[in-house]
Amino acid sequence: MANAVTQAAVAQIDQQPSSPGAAHPKYPLDARDRIYYPGDTEKFKPLARKLVGNILLDQKEIWTSPFHMHGTDALWWIGIGGATAALIATDHHTSTAFENSKGQISWGNNLSKIGASYTLIPLVAGFYGFGALEDDPKAREVGVLGGEAMLDSLIVVSVLKPIAGRNRPNSVHEPGSFFDGGASFPSGHAIEVWSLASVISYEYGHTKLVPIIACSLAAVVSTARFGARQHFASDILVGGTMGWFIGRYVWKTHQDHAIHPHSGFHALILPQIAPGSGTYAISVNLEK
Repeated sequence: MANAVTQAAVAQIDQQPSSPGAAHPKYPLDARDRIYYPGDTEKFKPLARKLVGNILLDQKEIWTSPFHMHGTDALWWIGIGGATAALIATDHHTSTAFENSKGQISWGNNLSKIGASYTLIPLVAGFYGFGALEDDPKAREVGVLGGEAMLDSLIVVSVLKPIAGRNRPNSVHEPGSFFDGGASFPSGHAIEVWSLASVISYEYGHTKLVPIIACSLAAVVSTARFGARQHFASDILVGGTMGWFIGRYVWKTHQDHAIHPHSGFHALILPQIAPGSGTYAISVNLEK
């Protein structure tokens, strides 16, 4: 009898609609509960509110991340910083190592269209639309969080490009020169396509094929930008790395509790009262 009461109580809690920004009743409150989850975005108004609120939170965390990064992240960025410095030192040599014919440049420009905003935006909209129509929470989450990661990346690269001011490899005036009004560093295509690839890879990490396809397409776009002489290797490395970490941050921070439960076991404690028999007890239900 007590078990039946417990199951009924759990079912009742699960069926209660969660208010936007509130924690799922089965899971403890954390920083993610301040904002909207993809499950709250089936209508335009909560979707718009989610994106605005989340992006403001994201930008604060992105720009202040150097002040609160963990040891593992610091090692990653030190390694990437060293690799970037090495590539910058050899960029002029590597950029002329290929044939750089008209055919190569044309091929690179055409192939890199896969990573253009006009291609990626319909893609994330397709994920969201499919998820909403088919009630597929993972697809809907990719649509929402993928779009959010891309917007975060666009803001970041829009700030960094004018600061760096690096001339593109195909510039007629001092290619590769920094602080000269150029728009080469970091690569906008790389940061956006890798941010989306990161979200997709984490969302479908339980499979092997989807992350491979997502990362392969991102690598193809990055290579195409190099082949088209639109970016140096260092531009692509920095853009791609930043995009991956932005996508990872967005997914880990804003993933839906309902389809991505917190790790470990969580206790749902319910009182059991039977006045007729004068019995009082507490039921503890452990869920992973």
